[in-house]
Amino acid sequence: MKLLFQFCFIWFIPFTVFSQEEAVFSVEFSEAKIATVLMFIEETYNVKFSYQDNLIDTQTITLIQKKRTLDELLNEISALIKIDFERLDDRYIFLKKSTIAEESLHLKEVVINGYLTKGISKKKNATFEISPRKLEILPGLTEPDIFESIQQFPGVVSPNETATGLIVRGGLSDQNRIIWDGINMYHSGHLFGMISAFNPNITEKVIFYNKGTNPKFGERISSVIDISTKTKLSKKVEAEFGINAINFDAYLSIPIIEDKLSMQISCRRSYEDKFETSTFRNLEEKVFQHTAINETTNSDEKFKFKDYNLKLNYQPNKKNMFALSVIHIDNDLEHVFEDLTLNKSNENILDTENEGYSISWNKKWNTKVSHQTQAFLSKYRLNYNFITTENLVQISDFDKRNNIYDSGLSSEVQINMNEKDNLSLGYQYTLKDISFEIKETADLVYILDRDKTIINTHSLYSNYTYRNPIIDIDGGIRLNYYKELNAFRVEPRIVINKDLLRNLKLQITGELKNQIVSQIEETVLSNLSLENKLWRLADGDKFPIINSKQVSAGFLYSNNGWSIDIDHYYKKIKGITTLSIGYLNPEDSRFHVGNQKVFGTDFYLEKEFKKIKAWVSYSYTDVKNKFEGLNNNKYFTSSIEIKHAISASLSYKVKQLQLALGWKWQSGRPYTESLSDFEDNDFDFEGINTEKLKNYHRLDFSSTYKFNFSKKGTTRGKIGFSIRNIYNRKSHLSREYTGNNAINDPITAIDKFSLGITPNFLFRVYW
Repeated sequence: MKLLFQFCFIWFIPFTVFSQEEAVFSVEFSEAKIATVLMFIEETYNVKFSYQDNLIDTQTITLIQKKRTLDELLNEISALIKIDFERLDDRYIFLKKSTIAEESLHLKEVVINGYLTKGISKKKNATFEISPRKLEILPGLTEPDIFESIQQFPGVVSPNETATGLIVRGGLSDQNRIIWDGINMYHSGHLFGMISAFNPNITEKVIFYNKGTNPKFGERISSVIDISTKTKLSKKVEAEFGINAINFDAYLSIPIIEDKLSMQISCRRSYEDKFETSTFRNLEEKVFQHTAINETTNSDEKFKFKDYNLKLNYQPNKKNMFALSVIHIDNDLEHVFEDLTLNKSNENILDTENEGYSISWNKKWNTKVSHQTQAFLSKYRLNYNFITTENLVQISDFDKRNNIYDSGLSSEVQINMNEKDNLSLGYQYTLKDISFEIKETADLVYILDRDKTIINTHSLYSNYTYRNPIIDIDGGIRLNYYKELNAFRVEPRIVINKDLLRNLKLQITGELKNQIVSQIEETVLSNLSLENKLWRLADGDKFPIINSKQVSAGFLYSNNGWSIDIDHYYKKIKGITTLSIGYLNPEDSRFHVGNQKVFGTDFYLEKEFKKIKAWVSYSYTDVKNKFEGLNNNKYFTSSIEIKHAISASLSYKVKQLQLALGWKWQSGRPYTESLSDFEDNDFDFEGINTEKLKNYHRLDFSSTYKFNFSKKGTTRGKIGFSIRNIYNRKSHLSREYTGNNAINDPITAIDKFSLGITPNFLFRVYW
């Protein structure tokens, strides 16, 4: 083996401001051992390498003579020997096994990379993949928010302008399944949905399904948001701390046993109970519209939220990986109103929590066969009390509770038969125990509404993936048996990608899905009027199993910085329920079962330049409902329909500075028009949702800047600033009516409006 070093001094200016990465040398290697190559690089570029000897023992490389910077040289070596070079600082470099093979496989699955922004991709199986830690700036956000990011996708809107109120292709928000490390989540937002409850700083990956869903996911009919944390061992200690105008958070990643055991932990908490910013105050004003909090003056309100996450990864050997995940989300509100003249007080107490636990085992039997086994437990609690006190003695207590106990076990075998064919087989068992109770206590206890239902579900599923240069197919089937309902359901799913031209693909999807858990409007309005939806299970009678069928077809194009995604779809849903609209018919207070049909088109256009990226999306959605006993059993427009929605963004990036400007426009929501002014409770309505509110639009801005605290240190920082609704437009979000539930019960119109101009800031430190 022969080693040739030819070294030419290109330039070297001592004591200048140029970094060593800018130094350029002419280098040539011929069948050189890696250890010798690294020694040469250390002497030439004035760096130091750290690595395990067995990583490079027998490898050699050959490089032609060429002028190279250090980074260019390392990149070429990395591609040849499948080794990654990770910089610890300007001088020290750590060698580790390359992820190029994994990334190459991932890139083969990607149809559009950098969808909306860097860190988001659309894959051949019709999913969107979000990597929050790689995510670049989006308009109105200084740091990643899972749900706000998903709202940017065509076909996804939030009519009530919250982060969690996602309407995906006309489906209600409770039809979206949210999973965190295999745990079903039922409470997903802080401050009544204005902020995502999932800390993006511990989140590794988010997979979003809005069509052609993998058969391993059941339970919901609209979309799946699968959130997962880091599954690899931490090699070094990493720490972060951040604060914005709403909350502060911290993140820590620690290797406990080298190459065996590591831990990740994060926590986040609002500080409104200590200090209230104008940003938090604006969010509160928007959320608390038409509630006791906004409508009373002599009152005291305390609100706080927090969440924490824990992840333990244990790898006893190369073929086995174990993980333990814990999540806790908590929101607390206490509001006291005192009437000193009557020596009377009212107190609203609301506590909403969701905690979850999961344990998983991943086993690689050989290069072709692997399996994953997982168990989870999710607990959800909503407790609300409205307490009335007179002369320091409690005289009444309105109590509302909703409890969920959701547990399950799953096991899946994955078989990589060859480069073209992959097969997965799995079994899942879940136990859902859901109850709610609404009661009022004065002299006696009155049960106003109550339910408790348990359902055991057994599911078998299989998915087959076929890849070749002309066509890609993902097809599967899911079989569900609901024991207590004595019901069996079959759910086929398919995604087909067909190359039409070199950069043009035809994508066709189809799926059939079922849902047994959903939210209902409570039959008794509470004083706070915020958490008026309760989770419940299907009973096969008044609340049937919800069924959805969806088909779609569209085209995807990506070439030379241009990306186009267009999709047409049709969805039909059976078994949805609604309460009778009381102000239309005070004598009817029962639930009505009905159907829904949705027609839609999603369009996305993107052009990426060197430093500038521009994109625009458009969605057309037509949502019609029909319920037995309402509107003469005829279809009418759904109140969640946003017929036209447009989003556009222009972003700019230079070095560590990012800027983004985005505009949203949506047609107004439907509402039922009143033909009277309700004087003397004289009302008249014509049809259901026959009118529409004025159009909604807003302009958002974001900026972030990353920096190092010193040239030699490893501590980094990030600052950010954003403005939501720059021109402070007051958009009409919804109009609803309450009342007419009893004799002389007046009808009241409730109008809700959008968030006003709201700035936010970010300061973050990384160690």
